[in-house]
Amino acid sequence: MDDKQNLHNFHLDDMEMGKECTAEEQNALEKQDVFLADLAIDMLAEEDARLQTERQIASLYELASDLLGSDRLVLRAAKMEALPLLSSDDMGEKLLGLQKVVLNNPTLDHIPQEDELQEYLDLMKEELAEQMARRVTEEQLENLVNEKLQDRQEEYLKEVKLQVLQEKGDPETPKTLHQLEKLEKMEHISLAASAQEVLRPHTLQEIIGQSGALKALLAKIATPFPQHVILYGPPGVGKTSAARLVLEEAKKLPQSPFAADAPFVEVDGNTLRFDPRDITNPLIGSVHDPIYQGASRNFADTGIPEPKLGLVSEAHGGMLFIDEIGEMDPLLLNKLLKVLEDKRVNFESSYYDETDPLVPKYIKQLFEQGAPADFVLVGATTRAPEEINPAIRSRCAELFFEPLFPEDIASIVRGSAEKLQIAYEEGVPELISRFTIEGRKANGLLADAYGLALLRGEPLQIRKEDIYEMVRVSRLSPNPQLKDMGKMQIGRVFGLGVAGFVGSVIEIEAAAFPLGQKEKKQTGQIRFNETAGSMAKDSVFNAAAVFRKLTGQELADYDLHVNVVGGGNIDGPSAGLAFFLSIYSAILQKPLRQDVAMTGEISITGLLKPVGGIPEKIYGARQAGCKTVIVPKANAEDVPQNFSDSMRILCLESVEEALPIVLGDE
Repeated sequence: MDDKQNLHNFHLDDMEMGKECTAEEQNALEKQDVFLADLAIDMLAEEDARLQTERQIASLYELASDLLGSDRLVLRAAKMEALPLLSSDDMGEKLLGLQKVVLNNPTLDHIPQEDELQEYLDLMKEELAEQMARRVTEEQLENLVNEKLQDRQEEYLKEVKLQVLQEKGDPETPKTLHQLEKLEKMEHISLAASAQEVLRPHTLQEIIGQSGALKALLAKIATPFPQHVILYGPPGVGKTSAARLVLEEAKKLPQSPFAADAPFVEVDGNTLRFDPRDITNPLIGSVHDPIYQGASRNFADTGIPEPKLGLVSEAHGGMLFIDEIGEMDPLLLNKLLKVLEDKRVNFESSYYDETDPLVPKYIKQLFEQGAPADFVLVGATTRAPEEINPAIRSRCAELFFEPLFPEDIASIVRGSAEKLQIAYEEGVPELISRFTIEGRKANGLLADAYGLALLRGEPLQIRKEDIYEMVRVSRLSPNPQLKDMGKMQIGRVFGLGVAGFVGSVIEIEAAAFPLGQKEKKQTGQIRFNETAGSMAKDSVFNAAAVFRKLTGQELADYDLHVNVVGGGNIDGPSAGLAFFLSIYSAILQKPLRQDVAMTGEISITGLLKPVGGIPEKIYGARQAGCKTVIVPKANAEDVPQNFSDSMRILCLESVEEALPIVLGDE
């Protein structure tokens, strides 16, 4: 560049001197002018390229400044030690400084030479273009986020405005303040526990008359492998208390799988309701969708379904007690069977999106893994086993709670009187036992009499008159008691029946009227009350056949009237023996013992066939005061051992064996 400038200056000097030059000299000067013109063009091109490079560097600097911001650019340049390079007049140094700032790399130290400038400029352009594209994408995402935030902010502002309005205004009025004062006063008032809560058994020893059932229940629950159980029995004999107390007892045993805080969840099968569409199910659990079923507000806003755990999950690790399990809806019972099988509850919802990042972890786990429901089921029922769903019976052990005897009721009353800390007149427990066979109802009578004693004042003592007064207002009837047991009667005998889990005596009577001389031309008739049922009527005809076989007499010579006192329906042939003995006594005019009760179907050959409900029937005979009970020999294994000390139980094969016993000829 300096040489070209010198030539240009030399040419000007020649021009000054060439005013008087020759033609040759003139020609030489013209050639020199052409050379100098070309040289000037080259010089201008080089100057233009330099200016373009400088402009590109300046443009890149402006882009970097826009991208990073002026302040941030200066701070980063200082951090990269690039400020001297950026302020240099040398384009290579300036480009190196810009490269350090844009790439955020302080280790760069190569200063691009003149022939490398364009290559480095192209690299810087690509880097800045990539950073600008990234910035545009980030801005777009940020705009979307800001839109969402704006929507949320507007909702939040609405809530804040509403809250401000509520805070500015005073919601309280004299009426609301009065209601608040009334409510706070109510919080400080509480009554004592109800009588049933106070008198409820708190230890296994307080459950009277169920020692065998309690032992069996504890053996099934307090093991390393506890079983599901169904408890059968009449109401008020301690099934619910037994389940609760057995669980508490099992927690204390080292072999028991129940933890010290194992839950006891109690529910009544009568009250369990559910929606077949699984919109709601308090027993199994359900899913509340965010639109129709009232999920929590935070989930409703985000469209997330919310699973609600049921009682089976609350009972996890403990015991689920369902009272009156026989009253449950069959479909709900099938759902419960599925839970017993899987030990887990599964949830489904068309609103659930597993890819939604807003779904909380616990909801995701409930939908993907389900809720644990590993518990022991104990169901109680007053229904007969054949009335219970066979599927649930097959999964459960079955235990029977016994009806309570009068002495059991009296013992319960004495224990409850001790809890109430009240004295009673002699004979009060025995009097109460005459009017109920339920422990719960006996406690209710005692509590009512206790109230009467309190009204009467000192001395505080429950009298028999108090019991009789409560019996009258409650319309209670005494338990059946046989009378005139020592007196034998013709045509009257006692059969045995079962209602629920409680047996009772059935009074049967027969009267025979011989036909006169004129009437013998006709056939005698057998009259029987139809309300007793068709099977009972068939038993009468069987008894007539056996009578003819044993005595050789024709019933056609008599008008015979057989009656079931009270008109009760006899569901089955088990009164066959009683029908035969009443007919036998009525026709032959032989008196029968009145302290004997019997059950058994008879064949037309006089054999006694097995029947059901033997324990309950023996219980009914004992309640009525019978001294002897006759049952078929085929039912010998069904006779409870705890009855043998209080009455005589005879297991016979035929009516011939029964005759001397009821006739008093044994």
